[in-house]
Amino acid sequence: MASTPPDPARAGDVAEFTVLLNELRVWAGNPSYRALAKKAGAVMRPPQNVSQSTLAEAFQPWRRRLSLDLVVAIVRALGLEEADVARWRAACVRVHAVAKSGGPVGVLRQLPAHLATFTGRDAELARLWDAVTAHDGDTAPTVVISAIEGMGGVGKTQLAVRVAHMLVQEGRYADLQLFVNLRGFDAEREPTDPSEVLDAFLRALEVPAQQIPAGLDERAAMFRDRVHGRHAVIVLDNAADEDQIRDLVPASPTCLVLVTSRRSLIGLEHADLHVLDVFTPAEGVALLRRVAGADRVDAEPEAAAAIVEACGRLPLAVALAASRLRSRPAWTLEHLESRLRAGGATALGAGDRGPRAVFDLSLQGLDPPERRLFTLLGLFPGPDFTAESAAALAGLAVAEAGRLLEELLDEHLLEQRTMDRFEFHDLLRAHAAERAAADLADGERDEAVHQLMTWYMLTMDAAGKAMKPGRAIPEYRGPEPRLKALAFASPAQAAEWCEQELTNLVAVTDHAAETGRPELGWRLPLTVSTYLGVRANWREWERLHLRALDCARATGNTRVQMKTLSGLGISAERLNDLEGAERYLDETLALARELGDRTSEAKILTILIATYSRTDRAQQGLAAADRAIAIGRELGDPYVERAALQNSSSCLLILKRPAEARDRLLEALELYQDPGDELTRGLVLGNIAFTEVALGRYEEAEAAYREYLRLSRNSQDQHGQTEALRGIASVRRAAGRMDEARSLYAEALVLLDRMGSPEAAKVRERLATPDLTHASDDELSTY
Repeated sequence: MASTPPDPARAGDVAEFTVLLNELRVWAGNPSYRALAKKAGAVMRPPQNVSQSTLAEAFQPWRRRLSLDLVVAIVRALGLEEADVARWRAACVRVHAVAKSGGPVGVLRQLPAHLATFTGRDAELARLWDAVTAHDGDTAPTVVISAIEGMGGVGKTQLAVRVAHMLVQEGRYADLQLFVNLRGFDAEREPTDPSEVLDAFLRALEVPAQQIPAGLDERAAMFRDRVHGRHAVIVLDNAADEDQIRDLVPASPTCLVLVTSRRSLIGLEHADLHVLDVFTPAEGVALLRRVAGADRVDAEPEAAAAIVEACGRLPLAVALAASRLRSRPAWTLEHLESRLRAGGATALGAGDRGPRAVFDLSLQGLDPPERRLFTLLGLFPGPDFTAESAAALAGLAVAEAGRLLEELLDEHLLEQRTMDRFEFHDLLRAHAAERAAADLADGERDEAVHQLMTWYMLTMDAAGKAMKPGRAIPEYRGPEPRLKALAFASPAQAAEWCEQELTNLVAVTDHAAETGRPELGWRLPLTVSTYLGVRANWREWERLHLRALDCARATGNTRVQMKTLSGLGISAERLNDLEGAERYLDETLALARELGDRTSEAKILTILIATYSRTDRAQQGLAAADRAIAIGRELGDPYVERAALQNSSSCLLILKRPAEARDRLLEALELYQDPGDELTRGLVLGNIAFTEVALGRYEEAEAAYREYLRLSRNSQDQHGQTEALRGIASVRRAAGRMDEARSLYAEALVLLDRMGSPEAAKVRERLATPDLTHASDDELSTY
């Protein structure tokens, strides 16, 4: 233990305060969150139960606010005297006051927490610091790039994150901090596609999904534009090669890019290269002292040095050995050293996967439930996991899975970049996969993965129903998974879960198709596509539907083939492949008529309306709509009827028949009885308001726009909010109420700028004119 605790006066904001709180936890012996939660609850006034997850959140640097009472209880539980507790309390109050009075606005912070156990690397830190601070960000000729190279487990990520945090704490690169694990050397997965990284970065920068370009070059150009002139640090972790990162590097000299890789990046233009080697013997012993306890290590210096050498001085292996000592207080260092020597640690050449003896020793020291979960997680198809998804895989209760994950985290066998989500270091992922292949029977592996896939499918199905209650997917009639699927109280809650789990959902979906599970291979894409549609991610929608179509054909299920073909028609139309859209939909229509399935026929006709209206065939679109409406009414299917009524209004507007368009939309609105479908109801109301403006019925238009605004705010639909605000502004402008209209346009502009929408330029030009006119005075179109 260090002689003195960290000083809370060093904190400049809430994020820095939480970093110091982490350092205080390490100073106090690094107690587990479970143990600390019990102690903190006992010293609160009055005493109360503090959950492990609530306490753990206080240590996450992305937190914007902390509970003062909880912070005080944590500091007391960590053993400080009351005078020091008062200093921590005052610092907590101060950093929250700074946040209220105007810390950085719109700062995006994605950096993982830097580990409080970071040890040594003084020379490397100094060299890297000198390299990245030698350039003045405002006058440098180009973006600053520093690449940290070295073998797996050597601590490249920790070093990069440490430097990034140090820079931000000094006030540099304070506008924007982005982080991505490029997974360049994952034994089980392909390196992350740069196009996917740019999609994630642009969404994080609040660019609406429908405005993110499909192509890599276009996305890279938009990203460079969005970060130009901003003081940003971007950490590109675990890069496979130069080609993977070139499109992720901005052009602005105000930006810093930190890259880590196991491979030399000598071909990366204008980059400072830093090679990171294993620990020196002294650094390895220092990490042992910090984690396992100074007194204990100092009592056996020769054994400590031997342990470090047995770990090949690899920081990851030393950390694992230190955690073994910490969790086994009865062990001597000599005992651990003898066990490592008996295990025969492998030599650490550049191509070696790591010190298996250290990894195996860590596993041998675990209780059987922890060891089993570690092994099963080697089968997980996605990059990270939660207590719920781990429970589904392992057949555990969620609380038990959460407890075991925390145990593995405490043992340094897992990492945690964000709250409630866990992941492997890629060396440990490979080791877990090897152990799963060697230690688990084929049937056990297959059943665990099947349980996980089924749980994801049913949970995504529940999320889809919460977001779009009217969507239709063939009902699942197979066995329920052991773990009950999640339920969602609102569309916003469902969308948040989908956003967090999207990478895993796509990985599980691909794995189902690749491992010969045809029913899950088509069900998973159809459930995931509900959220992809909400996000307007039509490229991924198209890719997954093509996989689903292959699986549906493998099962011979014609009805599912129709569903996937119609989905491909939708994505083709949204991607402006109108010829392809009509081809897919015509094939689906032929199958429906061949089966005599009139409901499906009507649904396909409602989708074809959009293609007809966009290819100068509005009259043909109306004929298709009338046919679909007639079938819907005959079969008593309100979904078909309302979709046809709603979609046909676009054809009527093209034909200059706005009154008929409004009447159809009002009729469609009456058929939307589900109060949870706020996204769709809001869209219909926006369309109704637009037709009311076209008819000069301004009072009715404003009422519809106001309801559209309310529903958009409820469902967190920022695009809908901007349309509603601009619509109300257009009504006020028509009535001559210019000040009110100008205020509404300005409110919409704030949202449009936040989303990075090209519509912002139109609104800005409009606000620059005395009468709020615009060259293309076409207020908006929601069709």
